[in-house]
Amino acid sequence: MEFNFYPPSLQASGNFNFGEILEKKPIGFPHDNGTLKPYSNLFYWAHAWTTSKSSTIGLHPHQGFEICTFVLNGSINHFDTKLNKWVKLNKGDVQIIRSGNGISHSEELLENSEIFQIWFDPDLSKSLKKMASYDDYKCGDFNIKCFDKYSVKHLHNSTSKMWMDTEDIIINEYSFDQLVSLNIDIEKDKIHSFFLINGEISVKDFIAKKGDFFTVSKTKYLNLEILKKSRLFEISTPLYPSYKTYSN
Repeated sequence: MEFNFYPPSLQASGNFNFGEILEKKPIGFPHDNGTLKPYSNLFYWAHAWTTSKSSTIGLHPHQGFEICTFVLNGSINHFDTKLNKWVKLNKGDVQIIRSGNGISHSEELLENSEIFQIWFDPDLSKSLKKMASYDDYKCGDFNIKCFDKYSVKHLHNSTSKMWMDTEDIIINEYSFDQLVSLNIDIEKDKIHSFFLINGEISVKDFIAKKGDFFTVSKTKYLNLEILKKSRLFEISTPLYPSYKTYSN
């Protein structure tokens, strides 16, 4: 098994508008000086939130990457030059920008809101030649599988409504309402990346708490002991993408 653990102290930090929006980045840009660099076809992962007031990140351009925003709490307003209008997204909603040959967007995080923004590398040698496109998905668009003491929200897989160009991506969110012990299957030739949105979980030799990030590969399963009511976000990606990624 290969297992790595990255608490917030090892993640890069950022902010917008003089601290109105704060960020921790499990996977930051090269200049961010975080411990973890891009891997697989995951290029960037930021956890951003507001506190006392809403705040807007102004219009800015993107190319090539698939940029996904997951609304963890609260609400955001989003504008891009493809739709040319503002769209509101609430807790549980997801948006994807397939930035292709170019698109600009702006986002407003409302008071007490929290998001992930995650960049996937869909093979820029191809994506840069495509027209940009945008979709948003409401919370109810995703399938949820319920078990005795927890549930799994399937955000992206081969049969989900959410469409991505980036190859071999699976995205799940686990909600644990009670204390439970379970094994999560780890796929062969995949690396699984986990972010604890809230709660407390025992994993390997660590007690994971809100904001902790960890990766696992080269094993059949990962055992988790849920110690408190928790939300756990998971993305599995190929250990060896079939194309040369930008970070390589």
